[in-house]
Amino acid sequence: MRLVANLSLLFTELPLLERFQAAADAGFKTVEIQFPYDENLADLVAAQQQANVNVCLINVPAGDLMSGGEGLACVPDQEQAFESALQQAITYAKALGVKMVNVLPGRCLDEHKRASYLDTLKRNLVKAANLMHRQGILVTFEAVNTQDMPGFLIHHTEQMLEILTQLNHPNLKMQYDIYHMHIMDGNVDDTLLHHANMIGHIQFADVPGRGEPLSGNLNFKRIFETIKNSHYHGFISAEYRPSEGDTQASLQWMKQFDLQWLNHEHETQVSPY
Repeated sequence: MRLVANLSLLFTELPLLERFQAAADAGFKTVEIQFPYDENLADLVAAQQQANVNVCLINVPAGDLMSGGEGLACVPDQEQAFESALQQAITYAKALGVKMVNVLPGRCLDEHKRASYLDTLKRNLVKAANLMHRQGILVTFEAVNTQDMPGFLIHHTEQMLEILTQLNHPNLKMQYDIYHMHIMDGNVDDTLLHHANMIGHIQFADVPGRGEPLSGNLNFKRIFETIKNSHYHGFISAEYRPSEGDTQASLQWMKQFDLQWLNHEHETQVSPY
């Protein structure tokens, strides 16, 4: 099934290693993890194998980004650290059978340096795409809304599309997060329908609040129909915070929509040179 559980936001009532089985018990065959690096890799692999689930995506380590810093991928004096982060991501991805890694561009906290930060990001994305291609791993990068992450360098769909067009790299696509892009752009349906070929991965949460579908104002019936009718054939990840804190209770939304079309086999998005 192409519907994915994000283990960094779902089933957080449990330690990470126990979330694999919780996701499997809830019917998920595939999961993703934002940053698995605090866990021993052998323990992660054992938990994954015991639960018999696939891991479709992890993020490349992002330095101090999640604690309010600028991160790694766009910061000019962090390029060596970014290379080390890529190697760590490869180690975890290969052990877990991951075929897609996501790069978080990071923040630029001095607007006067924006051009330099953009140039650094582009160089690092090409570096990541080349390196990961040799491992059979697709690279994505994502835009994040500036309400949740002030100063985030890439925060609109058009910025992602512009970078993809400029770089024109066959092993690089955008990770399209419906929550973030609804906040910044508004019309997610147009992007999903007309730019599906440039999307490597989709994540979703409702707005406002970043909760499960039906907890906010987004029309998920229409959004899911749009994805169904698009040329996108990748994974679709539930990356939300359960509004009442109980993941199992939050999954009731799955009964409200026709999701049978998500059951067909995932088509790989890794492009050869």
